[in-house]
Amino acid sequence: MMWLPFLYPAPASAYVAAMSAVSFVSMANAGLAELRGDHMPYSKFWHAVAGAAGGDARQRGGMPLLRSRDGMLLAYAPALLAAAASFAVPGAVEGARAELLSAALAAHFLKRVLEVLCVHRYSGSMPLGTAATISCSYLVSTATMVYAQHLSRGLPDPAVDLLCPGVLVFAVGLAGNLYHHRLLSGLRADDGTGYKVPRGGLFGLVACPHYLFEILAFFGFAMISQTLYALAVATGTAAYLAGRSCATRRWYRSKFQDFPPRIKALIPYVL
Repeated sequence: MMWLPFLYPAPASAYVAAMSAVSFVSMANAGLAELRGDHMPYSKFWHAVAGAAGGDARQRGGMPLLRSRDGMLLAYAPALLAAAASFAVPGAVEGARAELLSAALAAHFLKRVLEVLCVHRYSGSMPLGTAATISCSYLVSTATMVYAQHLSRGLPDPAVDLLCPGVLVFAVGLAGNLYHHRLLSGLRADDGTGYKVPRGGLFGLVACPHYLFEILAFFGFAMISQTLYALAVATGTAAYLAGRSCATRRWYRSKFQDFPPRIKALIPYVL
């Protein structure tokens, strides 16, 4: 079978091959779980911790809790450190493609950390186990993406070069995600509680434009990298966020009678 013209040949690594399958299957399964109403225990969908807050970890049903801000920092900071540290590991980042991939990963998670500190408003708490699971997932996927790129050195280049378009797609995804996160933050009350129907940007067309742009950012990674692993992560992320977007739209319709039925979940006029 001929390899896809826009990907490097798969490296001789059982680890990368296994992680490509695991990443896609686990994320796609998480998306299906969101559609079924089995949500990850954080954000507005996790009613069991509604109203929980405080500076120290608390217990609810035997589950340690963190403040949401601390939980999200734990989720994102290790991946940021891994992406930044890849530049300091001898031989890990060689060539323009590898440098741009590590820089894009670092920029993505730096943006997330800065949003946690400066943009998002919070209510409630996050289970320590959930924060640790998300953190490990992002850390492993970031390190493996860099490693898979390293293994592509010396392999035949893809027939179709997507590096420059990938940088553009990533930049659009990063900027669009930040813009819509700022719009969402402005809807929250000063104390961080309460929800409203989002307005502005692409919220007039879809319930979750911030997820749409996050998917673009991940496909930007895949286009910069052009490895099977990066594509598997991007596709799995798209499947998960599509499921979460549908769940979000369903939640809005259940809570707000004035939520326009014409608004789709993720893709304008389509989904």
